[in-house]
Amino acid sequence: MQEQYSPADVEESVQAAWARTRAFEVSEDPTREKFYCLSMFPYPSGKLHMGHVRNYTIGDVISRYQRMLGKNVLQPMGFDAFGLPAENAAIANDTQPAKWTYANMDYMVNQLQRLGFAYDWSRRVDTCRPNYYRWEQLLFTRLMKKGLVYRRNAVVNWDPVDQTVLANEQVVDGRGWRSGAVVERKEIPQWFLKITAYAQELLDDLDTLDGWPDAVKTMQRNWIGRSEGLELQFAIEGEAEPLTVYTTRPDTLMGVTYVAVAAEHPLALKAAANNPALAAFIQDASRSGVAEADMETMEKKGMPLGISAVHPISGEQVPVWVANFVLMGYGTGAVMAVPGHDERDFAFALKYGLPIRQVIAVGDESYDATRWQDWYADKTHPGMRVINSGQFDGLDYTQAFEAMARHFESTGQGQRRVNFRLRDWGVSRQRYWGCPIPVIYCAKCDAVPVPEDQLPVVLPEDVAFTGVQSPIKADPDWRKTTCPSCGGPAERETDTFDTFMESSWYYARYACPDNDEQMLDQRANYWLPVDQYIGGIEHAILHLLYARFFHKLMRDEGMLASGEPFANLLTQGMVVKETYYREDGGKKLWINPADVELELDAKGQPLAAKLKADGAPVIIGGVEKMSKSKNNGVDPQSLIDAYGADTVRLFAMFAAPPDASLEWRDDGVEGASRFLRRLWRGVHQHVSASAAPTLDKNALNAEQKALRRKLHETLAKVGDDYGRRKTFNTAIAAVMELINEAARLPDDGAQSRAVLQEVWEAVTLMLQPIVPHVCHALWQALRGTDDLLAQRWPTVDESALQKDELAIVVQVNGKLRANIRVPASAGKDEILAVALADENVQRFIDGQAIRKQIVVPGKLVNFVV
Repeated sequence: MQEQYSPADVEESVQAAWARTRAFEVSEDPTREKFYCLSMFPYPSGKLHMGHVRNYTIGDVISRYQRMLGKNVLQPMGFDAFGLPAENAAIANDTQPAKWTYANMDYMVNQLQRLGFAYDWSRRVDTCRPNYYRWEQLLFTRLMKKGLVYRRNAVVNWDPVDQTVLANEQVVDGRGWRSGAVVERKEIPQWFLKITAYAQELLDDLDTLDGWPDAVKTMQRNWIGRSEGLELQFAIEGEAEPLTVYTTRPDTLMGVTYVAVAAEHPLALKAAANNPALAAFIQDASRSGVAEADMETMEKKGMPLGISAVHPISGEQVPVWVANFVLMGYGTGAVMAVPGHDERDFAFALKYGLPIRQVIAVGDESYDATRWQDWYADKTHPGMRVINSGQFDGLDYTQAFEAMARHFESTGQGQRRVNFRLRDWGVSRQRYWGCPIPVIYCAKCDAVPVPEDQLPVVLPEDVAFTGVQSPIKADPDWRKTTCPSCGGPAERETDTFDTFMESSWYYARYACPDNDEQMLDQRANYWLPVDQYIGGIEHAILHLLYARFFHKLMRDEGMLASGEPFANLLTQGMVVKETYYREDGGKKLWINPADVELELDAKGQPLAAKLKADGAPVIIGGVEKMSKSKNNGVDPQSLIDAYGADTVRLFAMFAAPPDASLEWRDDGVEGASRFLRRLWRGVHQHVSASAAPTLDKNALNAEQKALRRKLHETLAKVGDDYGRRKTFNTAIAAVMELINEAARLPDDGAQSRAVLQEVWEAVTLMLQPIVPHVCHALWQALRGTDDLLAQRWPTVDESALQKDELAIVVQVNGKLRANIRVPASAGKDEILAVALADENVQRFIDGQAIRKQIVVPGKLVNFVV
């Protein structure tokens, strides 16, 4: 063992040994308990960032620990390789998306390997490869035949710069999340997966996911949004078709004073045909944001259509308005407005002078039609009752709901309905770098699925990419084909799948990536569900919901036996760092912290900052998530080069619990490096002395016993931290504390050396999941063997935990007066005798009669005088 710790030499040697022995490749073994650990795979952007490092180190620690428990552990890795950034990069760099993507994947694989992650690379999955996406094309065509796929015109968020559809969550402040362009609402043909057919099951099965954070399950429940209400019909004067609305508050029906429809609703479009002002309003509304945050905060606007709806009970005529807060894609595209008992409707009515009618009363509360009060809309408020509603007066919410339901069901004007906020998944994207949608269009046969024996529909990779238009849309030769139904001329679909499609089932393909005959085989049933899934909480809704949906689709196709993909979920916190910037023409120019020099106060807090390059001041921003946009990232590669992978891994696990934000500190990395050097020195000093003898438990003195007790207490704690609690920072702290205790044991005898040998071996095993390279080298030095990966988690020696003496607190009238030590075997009388003999206790008793003696075994004595 060399005296100085050289991370580069150690890590290169150890990684070569792992590669030579294929250390982390696994196969199915029904005789062993399996453990499938998976971190969300990365987009091949070209470089890992610290968020990647943290996520993947968490997964690696869990995987290595579970392997030490004797389990058959699978930890795979691949790339979520399709997507818009590759196209943007191709345009910016005059290259091809495929070339850019493959080069980035090669670079990132090298980075991942440098960090020493225990991946089974033989199972690598790249979603842009035809041998992967052919199977989701196959599943799509089968779902078409089952009626779970359909195509219709839909109003979408359209990014005019990136020329593609955006999900609501990709619209930020009314602009595209990547391009920054003002997003428009546009109606185009789209393919949809019928996720709503699984809405109830997706909701119910959340109750089975005991290993998921409650916050994530709540977010999914809210997104699915089950509600029970009535679907009602308002006749429209001059129209053959009534206007259908859905409400969860039929008890407020008599308070309807207007009806509002979406800008794209047929009634609005018809009215706008001869009304330029209305047409202009609708055009403006089409550019409004549709993300929920936008809908909540944007100014509510509307215009009357000049037509009336007939109230289904009173027969009263109520005006129909178009409003920017009603969306065509949600519900029926129309709402009944009850301004007396809905805050949004109330504000709209005040703005446009529409009537506000009270139909709900609560106790003696007074109603004020000029200002909003929360109790107006509270259907559960004690004493709530219906008023001004004729035959329904005096009923509470439940009674009114039932009475209204019976009324409308008997008249045929409405029915009870369970509704979901969840909408079907629009999977069409108008960009090139994605999986081709396997559909052929024929003038005679319409849309026809590509036959399974003609799959995959391969995306051409050698393309000229000169602008935002998709090369396959611009290539007539690629589009032209033959209809599989009638044999006539036909064209291929040129839209590609939403990349959430690829990330919704990759976890299952890892089980059998070499199967060229089937999407999945029985190996998937061996490995699934994933035992531990790790990723950011930003994926709590879309990715996780779509993956759950896909899993159920594959189950119903007979490919899987399980109903949920991920048994346990860990959502790691963000990596954050301070930010600095200058302002130029109202814009912030972000400056990397490495280029900034700080002036600190006496407590080490920043007073001012300046740019190192020119000495001029810069503005100190807040602590924010590391990102390219804020220029506050730290390059993991530079840290690996400077300190080694184990230092980076150690800091990432020690700085904060995995589910909390990690505030990056350069001195923290230095501290991690110092600890590893100290660990190396400690083992080097130990093995450089004479060989340690066999441990004789019966020959230990008090100090040696105390250190062994500390060792086995630490083993128990660290095992619990790794396995149950997933708090790796406290595990590391416990090992550090143990090393400090070991340093205080005199290394002056055979049994001291034997105890220290046990300590250093246990420390190496406990730290192996976090810093595997240095531990491999230390194990070689301690045991003269390379078999660290074959070692099991150390067993706690219960006999070592037994104490010869106990520390007892002594109180007089509940106040601490002494600390005593008694034999561990001491009975109550012996403990009392030792306590009473203490000089300080006697001083506070001072001859007074003892009225009560309380003994809590192993903890305290209290004398009441």
